[in-house]
Amino acid sequence: MTIRRSLFLHAPLRRKPHDVLTHMLDLVDADTPADGPDGPVAVLERRIAALLGTEAALFFPSGTMAQQVALRIHAERRGRRAFAAHPQTHLQVWEKLGYQVVHGLRFHPAGDRHRLMTGDDLAAVAEPLAAVVWELPQRDIGGQLPDWDDLCAQVSAVRDRGAAAHLDGARLWEAQTGYGRPHAEIAGLFDTIYVSLYKGLQGIRGAVLAADQVTIAEAAVWRSRLGGSIPDAWPLALAALAGLDTLLPRMPAFRDHAVAIAAAINADGVAHAWPDPPPTPMFHVHLPAAPSDVERAAAGLLAESGIQVFGYLRSAPDPLRCSFEISVGENAMEFSPKEVVGLVHRLLPESRPR
Repeated sequence: MTIRRSLFLHAPLRRKPHDVLTHMLDLVDADTPADGPDGPVAVLERRIAALLGTEAALFFPSGTMAQQVALRIHAERRGRRAFAAHPQTHLQVWEKLGYQVVHGLRFHPAGDRHRLMTGDDLAAVAEPLAAVVWELPQRDIGGQLPDWDDLCAQVSAVRDRGAAAHLDGARLWEAQTGYGRPHAEIAGLFDTIYVSLYKGLQGIRGAVLAADQVTIAEAAVWRSRLGGSIPDAWPLALAALAGLDTLLPRMPAFRDHAVAIAAAINADGVAHAWPDPPPTPMFHVHLPAAPSDVERAAAGLLAESGIQVFGYLRSAPDPLRCSFEISVGENAMEFSPKEVVGLVHRLLPESRPR
């Protein structure tokens, strides 16, 4: 089935090689080197470091590798093997326990899996910690974002216990719209900061780890040990630079559109959008229907109209409910709030009252 329009951020519509390569060509000329201090990777690293206000930054082929390296460095420095994070941290849910299998680290889930992590949750972790990880926003609970003052207090308390503060900033570009503060001010709370190059920036792949010079030098050693010092990474860097130029300035508009879509869904009353209102361009739509019914309806809608509503469904403790993510980027900007409400209706069983 051919996807012609999609609410899903990572739909293939804007990831076709021809389109991506066309964007890259706008950033280079015949004299652009493949590597070295003037190559795309070095340019990207300097630009990210300047944007986040850190001394240095280092390209990684994946965020999984970048975050594990950051945690390994914090653990080695402190002689502690444990870290804490929200129960639904990406490190635990999506990365096949790499922190444990590869690096011998231990994970303490802090707090309730359906709510934001709190200072009390962190205080309840008795084991001395090497680091605490904050994911901004917390994707798997709908893109929720902690209050700024509360976040600052949590980081301060963690540091008082001798642990490092690490930011899972895969969606820092989106989180900035919720805080309304410069990227550097947000990043300045943390000892190490990871940002993704292919989520909100819609690059091909890759990540950057930002920190002080000494930490980044150590990270470069670990990157080599793990096979991450890949040659000819310039296509990944160029795609990310294109995203910084064209998509990062649009994040506030993406957030405004997310707020409008969520408000329309909640006003309709058939489904529920949460958080309400979304603090970032991301939220979840909770449906009063069984996942199998919704998946069947979505497949029919795609076959009939070429419209993809979601990438995958999340189940719920109630077998008659499920949810999906809307992360607003260029794809979702093509849909009006009224049209999204209509698509939500199309996902629900015909017998359900409107």
